[in-house]
Amino acid sequence: MNHFELFGLVPGFALDGADLAQTYRRLQSQFHPDRFAAAPEGERLAAVSRAALINEAYAVLKSPLRRAEYLLSLHQHDIRGESRTLQDTAFLMQQMEWREALDELRQAEEPEGAIDAFRREIKDEHKGLMSRLERLLEEGAWELAADTVRKLKFVDKMLEELERLEDSLLEL
Repeated sequence: MNHFELFGLVPGFALDGADLAQTYRRLQSQFHPDRFAAAPEGERLAAVSRAALINEAYAVLKSPLRRAEYLLSLHQHDIRGESRTLQDTAFLMQQMEWREALDELRQAEEPEGAIDAFRREIKDEHKGLMSRLERLLEEGAWELAADTVRKLKFVDKMLEELERLEDSLLEL
């Protein structure tokens, strides 16, 4: 049983977060190990296993990027944990430009404003890539969707690095 089936969903990228959370709470209540405290050991172990599966499935499905990776894996494009690099030259050049811009932020005269502008640029790219990813997954363009996930992972890392830089600059 895959994560979508466990939650009674048709496999797809677009999900209603409120419905997902409501189903999660219902499943957790139904299969919570405490409900099986007086049950035979086999049933208790099965309840613990089922609760862990429910927790993992929920964590995957509620995260758009993890959900996309999971969908790809269901279609024989398992990119979770891979180290394959992108072949998109334009995006690779963009990565280098962003890295340089991130380094330049350290010496900016007004780092807060520069960081905010850079964050908007990166978030705009993230938004565009998420829209593209949703469309590609709906079309079943698995390879292109996989490349888009790879790009999103880089963009997410860039946002994390920007956050760390901002934290370090504000500590001064």
